[in-house]
Amino acid sequence: MVYIRAKKVKSDQYLYLVKSVWDSKKSTSKQEIVKYLGKASEVVKDDIPIDYRNNSKILSVLASFNPKDIKKREDATNKSKQQLYKKLTEGNIHDAVTIYEEYVKLFNTTSFFDKILKPVMYKIGDDWANNKISIATEHVSSNVAQTLVKIIMDQVSGTGNKKKILICVPLGEEHHLGCDVLETYLSIKGFKVYNIKTAIPTESILSFIDNNNPDAILVSITLEDNLAAGQRLVRKIKDHKDIPILIGGFAFNSKKIPKFEGNIIPDCGLEELPKILRKI
Repeated sequence: MVYIRAKKVKSDQYLYLVKSVWDSKKSTSKQEIVKYLGKASEVVKDDIPIDYRNNSKILSVLASFNPKDIKKREDATNKSKQQLYKKLTEGNIHDAVTIYEEYVKLFNTTSFFDKILKPVMYKIGDDWANNKISIATEHVSSNVAQTLVKIIMDQVSGTGNKKKILICVPLGEEHHLGCDVLETYLSIKGFKVYNIKTAIPTESILSFIDNNNPDAILVSITLEDNLAAGQRLVRKIKDHKDIPILIGGFAFNSKKIPKFEGNIIPDCGLEELPKILRKI
């Protein structure tokens, strides 16, 4: 059975999609988290995994937290996604910034990254792969998205007094929008972030680790073709130094995910990431 569980932190409610799993050894059921959904006041239907999205009981519970606002939030989210897709593919950075500014009046920057920018960029990637848009349009969209993230980043004033995090990509990986989003969000949360967002030789990454002693490493992989290179990078880092490594990115939507000598976090929301980093 799958259902929504709420957890109150200070004055806010946070929602989790959980399921009951039978533990044959203890002859009892236990709860397993299917997905962290986010702050109750900001969760919409699209946050529910597609397998459970039309479950009437789940939707009823979701609506009960903010029955007056949920339709407004859903409409604002869907409208923002449609508008951002259009402006990115047109190369219109001015209007893209306006969409962000209007959206965060109702939500926040984390929600914009998770619920607007990420799905829009996934759609642009899929549309290019399916020949619905040209490679030129895909490049223009990516460049505008990167500029948008930089503009958001310039508004950040993190304290930098928490753990030091290194973000990098394997050889062959040319996409670094995910790295920029991670840098922005973790900086907002006060982490000291080193963002090596372009592919560089592994030896250079190892040297950087020796000189800066990060507390954890995030490896971002966008293309499925780069998973093997990512495996090699993670293995060499592990052989060089015992340091926590988290691996994620669009490539992990693949049906066949290889084993890594680190922790794979394919679909965790940004709000979960600081909690994970605090535990390692």
